[in-house]
Amino acid sequence: MERYVWELTRELQQLGHHVTVVCERCHVEKPAGIDVHELGEIAPRPRWLALLRFGRRVERFLLAHPHDGSVIHSHERLRIHHITTFHGPPFATVFERPWWRWLSLRVAMQLFLERRELSQPQFVVPNSQFIKTLIAHYYPTLAQKMTEPIVPGVLAGAVRASRAVPPRGGVVGFVGKEWQRKGLPWVVKLVAALRVQRPELQLCVVGPEPAEVAHLFADWQGGYTLAGWSDQSPYPGFDVLLHPAKAEPYGMVISEAMAARVPVVISDVCGAAVHVTSESGAVLPLSAPLDAWVDAVEQQLSRCDPVPQFERSWGWVAKEYEQLYSKIFADRQMC
Repeated sequence: MERYVWELTRELQQLGHHVTVVCERCHVEKPAGIDVHELGEIAPRPRWLALLRFGRRVERFLLAHPHDGSVIHSHERLRIHHITTFHGPPFATVFERPWWRWLSLRVAMQLFLERRELSQPQFVVPNSQFIKTLIAHYYPTLAQKMTEPIVPGVLAGAVRASRAVPPRGGVVGFVGKEWQRKGLPWVVKLVAALRVQRPELQLCVVGPEPAEVAHLFADWQGGYTLAGWSDQSPYPGFDVLLHPAKAEPYGMVISEAMAARVPVVISDVCGAAVHVTSESGAVLPLSAPLDAWVDAVEQQLSRCDPVPQFERSWGWVAKEYEQLYSKIFADRQMC
């Protein structure tokens, strides 16, 4: 979400819009030409209370700073906004769990904040078709507010050189700090199975702290790298990106890998799956057996044809939002 907001606001400013950002804290140098107001950090737990407190701070800020004529574009659980971008799976998926999991203050407050965020604005923008489908399922009465998805852009960067992968080796990449949700245990099991036929195959894990996931490799004798967190993932060094996430609203690592001409093998519950063609990789159901995943990765490691480069600039994303802002302004003039 932070990358989405960062890139979008900068592109909107480049298009000539006056952009004001209201946040807890800006962790980098403030971008030129954009007003940034820091409201102060809030204790992150409990999460529902942090969201409620941040929303109240934003409301006080807006009362103290006249904003007539502005469009308030939120990416959080606010009450006062004209448009919101919804980035994650709805919390309402809790209803798929046993009923006794619903009976807590945390669940009640999260559901309240989620419905409030979705009910108040003129437009709700899902960041993928996957998220749009979920919102429509759990909040059918709000379906008329939803726009077509505006998926994240991807920055141009270094690309993988066209090369043949050695029959005994290759490099499988995994990128994701939330390693459990993104399927790292399955990746470890899958690559271990592949190493039977490719004994020199390497697994590069980017994102989680090495000490946090080292136990997954207790039975390994080398063949892996735990790179920790990095601002720039080494996609050009991968021969395939493996992303069997259990639930992934979009999955920017997927589009970033494809932009670097790296083939991908991912689960079908990733929002970015709509961009994965037979030329760029494979999409498998989470229920597929291990052998099916092994075969899919092996096909990508054995391929000879180049991977088409995925392209979607953040400038395109900003222009899609411009169209929604224009509709908001037009409706105001009609009132």
